[in-house]
Amino acid sequence: MSYELILFEVNDHIATLTINRPDKLNALNDAVMAELSSAVDEITARDDIAGVIVTGAGKAFVAGADIGELSKQGPFDGKARSVRGQNVLRRLETCGKPVIAAVNGFALGGGCELAMACHLRVASEKAKFGQPEVKLGICPGFGGTQRLPRLVGKGRALDLIMSGRMIGADEAFQMGLVNKVVPPDELLQETEKMLRSIVAMGPLAIRLSIEAIDSGCDMSLDEGLLLEANHFGLLAATDDMREGMGAFLEKRDPEFTGK
Repeated sequence: MSYELILFEVNDHIATLTINRPDKLNALNDAVMAELSSAVDEITARDDIAGVIVTGAGKAFVAGADIGELSKQGPFDGKARSVRGQNVLRRLETCGKPVIAAVNGFALGGGCELAMACHLRVASEKAKFGQPEVKLGICPGFGGTQRLPRLVGKGRALDLIMSGRMIGADEAFQMGLVNKVVPPDELLQETEKMLRSIVAMGPLAIRLSIEAIDSGCDMSLDEGLLLEANHFGLLAATDDMREGMGAFLEKRDPEFTGK
């Protein structure tokens, strides 16, 4: 599929998805979200894609939503836009393949929410994060009130959302919002290196580990443990488990097939 507002490239099983509105700091308007939705469908469907990097063109990751569009919305339009955006980010989060955000600059509002929907976040030393929606008289609408406290805790999430303040990469790392901070010129290289180390593992094991963590966090401990045991058992029926354990015993690198 061809895209106008995002760049979509696949190189040796790694897809790089770049939001490409640098003149608007990659603001997420409705057209971008529609293309992002199509890209998520493509990522999910393509067997030649093992993992995904999400980043932004120019000096921003995504500096928020398109305020021009938001300023015209009524209550029903607003809810519908929020639900559409939440759906796209949730499908990215649950696509079954590891997704890492390479945060090159401003990740504000919808941009911070997009980064949080990725499984891991690598940030440039110049990156900035925030949920400044309250400054506009609105609240986060693409999952910020739900994912942020799950990542950094309720108190820190309330601080960031109620104050609308912007934080740097180091503070984001200290509170657990970011997994790694790197120099700007090493961002994509380090992100790809991290992702390739992940996709070298058993793809079914990665998929079910993501699912167990994602679903288990909202379960009781006993329910989560049962989910884990079920996944552990399912993986015991796979060729990948036999290959992984055989390779370990034979002291060689495994060759996983995702079966």
